[in-house]
Amino acid sequence: MEMMLSAQTSVGRVLMILVFLLNIGTLIIYFIDLIEAEQLPYSLPARVIYVDKFFNAFFVFYFGLRFVGADDKLRFWLELNSLVDFFTIPPVFVSALLRKNCFGLRFLRALRLLDLPRILQILRITKDDYSIRLSKLFAMFISTWLTAAGFIHLVENNGDPWVQPVNSQHITYFRCMYLVMVTMSTVGYGDVVVQTALGRTFIFFFIIGGLVLFANLIPEVLEIVQSRRGYKSCYEVVSGKNYIVVCGNVTLKSVTTFLKDFLLQDKGNVCTEILFLGESLPSLELEAVFKCYSPYATFFYGSALNSEDLKRVRMESANACLILADVCSPEPYTEDISNIMRVLSVKNHCPKTRVILQIIQSRNKVYLPNIPNWDWKMGDSIICFAELKLGFMAQSCLVPGLSTLLTSLFIGKENAETKRKHLKDKMLLGDKDYRVMALQLSNDFAGMTFMEVCRLCFVKLNLILLGIELQFGSRGESAILINPSPQIKLCRNTMGFFIAHSLGEVKRAHFYCRVCHSDIQDPEQIEKCQCGSKPSPKTFSEKMKFYGESLVLDGQPAKLRSLSILPPQRFVDGDPHAQEEESSSVSLYLTGRFHWCDAIPLHEALLSCENQAVLYLQDHILVCVFGDANSPLIGLQDFVMPLRATNLLYHELKDIVLLGPLEYLQREWKFIQNFPKLWLFSGSALSCADLKAVNVQDCAACVILSSNTPISNNPSLVDTESILATLNVRSMEVKLSSSSLDAVFGAGALGNQSEPRYKRIPITTELKFSPNARFINEAPRSSSDIAEEDLLSPTAAPAGAIFSDGFLNSLLSMTYYNHHILALLQALVTSRTSPELEQLEEEDRRLSRSLDNVVQNPYQVRCKLALLPLSERWLSGGMEDSFGDIYCKALDTFGILCFGLYRLTEEPNPFKNRFVIARPASDLKMLPTDLLFSIVPFNIATEDL
Repeated sequence: MEMMLSAQTSVGRVLMILVFLLNIGTLIIYFIDLIEAEQLPYSLPARVIYVDKFFNAFFVFYFGLRFVGADDKLRFWLELNSLVDFFTIPPVFVSALLRKNCFGLRFLRALRLLDLPRILQILRITKDDYSIRLSKLFAMFISTWLTAAGFIHLVENNGDPWVQPVNSQHITYFRCMYLVMVTMSTVGYGDVVVQTALGRTFIFFFIIGGLVLFANLIPEVLEIVQSRRGYKSCYEVVSGKNYIVVCGNVTLKSVTTFLKDFLLQDKGNVCTEILFLGESLPSLELEAVFKCYSPYATFFYGSALNSEDLKRVRMESANACLILADVCSPEPYTEDISNIMRVLSVKNHCPKTRVILQIIQSRNKVYLPNIPNWDWKMGDSIICFAELKLGFMAQSCLVPGLSTLLTSLFIGKENAETKRKHLKDKMLLGDKDYRVMALQLSNDFAGMTFMEVCRLCFVKLNLILLGIELQFGSRGESAILINPSPQIKLCRNTMGFFIAHSLGEVKRAHFYCRVCHSDIQDPEQIEKCQCGSKPSPKTFSEKMKFYGESLVLDGQPAKLRSLSILPPQRFVDGDPHAQEEESSSVSLYLTGRFHWCDAIPLHEALLSCENQAVLYLQDHILVCVFGDANSPLIGLQDFVMPLRATNLLYHELKDIVLLGPLEYLQREWKFIQNFPKLWLFSGSALSCADLKAVNVQDCAACVILSSNTPISNNPSLVDTESILATLNVRSMEVKLSSSSLDAVFGAGALGNQSEPRYKRIPITTELKFSPNARFINEAPRSSSDIAEEDLLSPTAAPAGAIFSDGFLNSLLSMTYYNHHILALLQALVTSRTSPELEQLEEEDRRLSRSLDNVVQNPYQVRCKLALLPLSERWLSGGMEDSFGDIYCKALDTFGILCFGLYRLTEEPNPFKNRFVIARPASDLKMLPTDLLFSIVPFNIATEDL
């Protein structure tokens, strides 16, 4: 019965609407009775009495249905609608019996107007939050107004029952409405007043409640109407003015972070207007943010899934559409699919609009290339949080400190204050913040090898060249090559990636002319020459035209040229079959992107305390995960793939041990079962016994991944498991002898040997909420075993201690200004070369037909990141070698590209912590304990250097 009377059934909806309409009719009859009572005090037309009697008879019937269907009978008698029926139905039947007016408390029927918002929703008249809120405020105000006026009319016309003679006054209902309105509005003219004690008592309490209601309700209504009018307006395009549209997860946190990063990228000179398209009205805090940034940020209420809203923000004329993702969403798959649908809506409405998308899980990227009009070459980009986050953490296992270095170079968040506090040598600080920048190289470099151009840029232009963008194929495909083979020669219109302080410094490589600049010694004097040998700078759209031109050079197609210049595959041992015997079951998957093997059954990869294989775990990578059978997947394949990339030789691959609940690891296993040297251990990083069972003391690196299912909504408690696991692992650090530590980086690499030394387990901890780093840094021995940068910068991880993916939000603004930089970062972190080739991986037929000889080689000759000690073969024999000397010697002798330093902090430093120097000055004097961040050719074993 209760279900039948609810709005979930058609019968219930009809009854609710009918009862509401009859209530309105009864209230109108009450007003008619009042008018007639004032004109003809004791007469009432019979037809009106019978109509009202019929209405109330139906109310009695509906009252009975509600009583039968009520679960809690006692609570039913105290409901508002039940009380209204108690006091309004009897007076009607009394009036019909006596054939005279009996008003009683019939004015309480006005309280049924509170059901108006629900009725409007049932009729689908109000659909959005704006109209629902407005209808609720309207219903509350009208019902309060009419009910209060009815009570005053009753008591004033009847007087106080205990007073003789009667102290009543004749006052009409509409004058009572006037009195209530004057009272609520605090005007109080005094022309109409109450005389009875009951009336004055009621007014006393009504002034308090009514004043609060009126003072808050009217401004809120006006605010809703004004905000609705402003947020539903249309954007007016101004000729020559750039603007972007930001949609998706538009919240206070995301908007604040985006604006801060966007202004940082633009260096304060904002020439681009930002239109935020939000699917819900902004909160008061968010409105305050928009007011602060009102000169260049505007909010529009609407959805990217609605074509009408896209027309309102003039999406077809926007420079780009940026779609934000909620990284903390409990349903990452749903969040990604929602954003992909927004991309589809934008591309269907505006095919030429550039889209930059944030997604959480990498496996959802496969849907995007299937969207019509999606075009990588026009700047459409995907920023995958899981892929980049886990890629950063994986590379940090092989190259400690890499996270801090890349964050400084790509995002520009270098913690200089920490260095000023702890470093005595102020020369290390410098006065420049170096960033990675991309610009087209001068055509005078065409025909030169990458090593020749790299050396010339460093010595003559004071620039470090990291890599180039190689074009190939008949459709203008491109791939990022970092420190490519010496046999690869540059073509015309080649994009270069540099480490520099400003765009002005990078333009030296764009303007360089052999004729005009060969004798110039000062790089500051290299400017655009007037010899006419160089083309003018091209815009992004104009550069697209060069794809077709660059496919043919000197009559030879670029596709064939790339085949001829790639180096033959070589091995350190000199025997190409040596590794085949060691890894007979391992092959290169499809394009040769990573090492691949036949699917390994779960039980074969599962370790246990009784398994003898556990006893031989040495120099392995331990990954601690948390989750259960229902928690969202982290995507461990994004962590494993960089560690199984083919730029690492097979014997350089480290064993990876995954420690976590078996029911969770089983779900992840199907995505990683084809990677070699992978093991599982059912347990928890919160158990010291499980950590000892997997030989955590002898691991090369320990990674602690945060769960995708937070145990609390309190931000300070979301990382509880990761923090406790970190402290658990840290408690197992032990002191070591000198000989044990010298074996790690060689004798003398650890500096002063007089201080007590410990074998520090390299721990990388992921935190969802970066301020929680204080819980780790405030642990015992924090003054000694946590690097100084960690104490002040939770997002930095100079010793691989803490990793928070908050800085990945900055990539959105960076990608808008230059999507090539994102491609370079992805190539460094995830071992990918281009999104076009990732798309080709999904097309097996095409791979087997066209990529066997064209694309496999660029993948296989990829360089690898490494952290190298100073080799005697790199030194000149004296103690005054500078970074510039080491850079040239490493490049000329081994083809190794150095771009950063990892230097020991000052003593006392018992744990031998280091800090990062991004792009050291050329004249910076090297120390014997320094380690070099390097890009090493894949066929050079780092242990031999």
